[in-house]
Amino acid sequence: MTRAREAFVMIIGSIRDEDTAGVAFSSAMERALAYLRETDFSKMADGRYDIDGDRIYAKVQRYVTKPAAECRPESHRRYADVQFVAEGQEFIGWCAFSPDLKIAEPYDEEKDVAFYEKLEPESNFVLADGCFAVLLPKDIHRPCCAIDEPSPVLKVVVKIALELFEEDAE
Repeated sequence: MTRAREAFVMIIGSIRDEDTAGVAFSSAMERALAYLRETDFSKMADGRYDIDGDRIYAKVQRYVTKPAAECRPESHRRYADVQFVAEGQEFIGWCAFSPDLKIAEPYDEEKDVAFYEKLEPESNFVLADGCFAVLLPKDIHRPCCAIDEPSPVLKVVVKIALELFEEDAE
């Protein structure tokens, strides 16, 4: 089996062991998925939790989804996102990076985020209980969107420094 190159492709899946069995993820992705599988987020406060310092960390967040028009498309340069819905459901808008995308807010190095006016062309996918998406720098994404109407979500975003993917590729 060839190694999955997370650094080159968006991944959507279920967190269950049997659903990811046989997939050759990088060691950083394996650590992130193990953390998501083994942790009871319902008992944790919102905030940041270090897994490996600034190299891998989780952000636990509770919020109510919003209409898509109120959610801003974004991208990151230093970290990959593993967005995991522990409770609830939301849809995420997505498109591949293109130089034709219009920047709404330039890249902020401290926050590692740039915001865009809209996704072109736009695709959408649903993340429900136990599902995750790996979003990389060329994956422009609009999280937190309500499916039919606003609803509560418990989500964990694991941030993985891109250098970890490069280390595994060597």
